[in-house]
Amino acid sequence: MSNPLARARRIVVKVGSSLLVDAEKNTLREAWLNALVDDIAKLRTDGKDVLVVSSGAIALGRRILGLNGKALRLEESQAAAAAGQIRLSSAWQEALARHELKTAQILLTLGDTESRRHYLNARETVHTLLKLGVVPVVNENDTVATAEIRFGDNDRLAARVAQMISADCLILLSDIDGLYTADPGVDADAKFLATVPAITPEIEAMAGVSRSGLGRGGMVTKIVAAKIAVGAGCAMVIANGKQMHPVQSVRDGGRCTWFEAQGTPAVARKQWIAGHLNPQGTLTLDAGAVKALQSGRSLLPAGVTRVDGKFQRGDLVRVCDPDGNEIAVGLSAYADEDARRIIGHKSGDIVEILGYRGRDEMIHRDELVLR
Repeated sequence: MSNPLARARRIVVKVGSSLLVDAEKNTLREAWLNALVDDIAKLRTDGKDVLVVSSGAIALGRRILGLNGKALRLEESQAAAAAGQIRLSSAWQEALARHELKTAQILLTLGDTESRRHYLNARETVHTLLKLGVVPVVNENDTVATAEIRFGDNDRLAARVAQMISADCLILLSDIDGLYTADPGVDADAKFLATVPAITPEIEAMAGVSRSGLGRGGMVTKIVAAKIAVGAGCAMVIANGKQMHPVQSVRDGGRCTWFEAQGTPAVARKQWIAGHLNPQGTLTLDAGAVKALQSGRSLLPAGVTRVDGKFQRGDLVRVCDPDGNEIAVGLSAYADEDARRIIGHKSGDIVEILGYRGRDEMIHRDELVLR
């Protein structure tokens, strides 16, 4: 298997608390962070988009609020997260600024990735930041998350973010160098696996539990993350983050475990659109728009002649030719009421009609599946 990182265009890097924060002092490991950011800067120089999912807010907040050496109640954890998040985001900003890279903080909960509107807003925000050359830093919004809307670990958060932004490589930096047939700290006969072509019940059974005093994840959560990532067409790697320049080590072919992707992010997303959603409305097109779609273009408002049904932005809609035959399905960039107001008009007229600047397309080609 060739190194997927070499051909990846959009990469998510997940950093655990035990790597970023000194466990005894609850202080930031600045030299390590700077070395990691050196690696990220090289990826950016190569033209790759990079997003970071970073743990560490609660661990850093413990020290700030004097909560060291004790088990935290829920409200104390949330208070520590609030205090530590400022320090965490500042640390990333300072480290990236050394390479004249800009960053932005994004806080998410599980609910944000399951609510259609929140999901779309987050996806569009990240896409915009990446287009502007920013390195977004994502963390779980521990301050407001309840048990019902928590990821509970940043491995799964990283996988869901990778899925959301159509990343093609997810790097999980851990305190272990990959997947073994058993816990190498317990079983001396445990064998290292360099590649996992498919996640079978046997692979899932190999997962152990975290021995870290700071993190909430373990190999179990990494396998769950891998299932999410590879199903979205995103290759995933578990690598030892303890060393300096851990991403460069992955690039150089260092010891790690690769989980092979199933297809590509674009194909996986279109399969999800076609098979996991129910159409909420219908758009009828003129002949010119039908021809444009069949040649691989997006659907513009000018080519739509009729809107039927009730739907919200991001809902799946049927796309029909002038005779009513379904030719495609896709995710509408507009709710039905706004869609009715702009059909037949040029994209440049949208802001005058609606009073705000929406997307130029009624359905972008990346979110359209031809029948």
